[in-house]
Amino acid sequence: QVQLVESGGGWVQAGGSLKLSCAASGSRFSMNVMGWYRQTPGKQRELVASISIGGSTNYAESVKGRFTITRDNTRNTVYLQMNSLKPEDTALYYCRVFPPEYWGRGTQVTVSS
Repeated sequence: QVQLVESGGGWVQAGGSLKLSCAASGSRFSMNVMGWYRQTPGKQRELVASISIGGSTNYAESVKGRFTITRDNTRNTVYLQMNSLKPEDTALYYCRVFPPEYWGRGTQVTVSS
């Protein structure tokens, strides 16, 4: 059973930075695709960024140029460096890996204006 443990969320003022980490344990193999999603109350969960095992990345338009996703395949860990944070980035951020699909429990990011 794969478990995803997220860390790095918190509170920050607008313009600040945070770095999220997600470590996948319980698998002998590197995860194919690892990514970050976010959700706010009343809205659907949306993709923030994803990265393949080969390093190909995909970003939501709203975070391009501000967020950077990276991964360490030896540790089955994915990171999300978030710079120039805005109040609209406030959300619960989830880690996802697939295939097969697993989700973390989420880490809260709050950006104050």
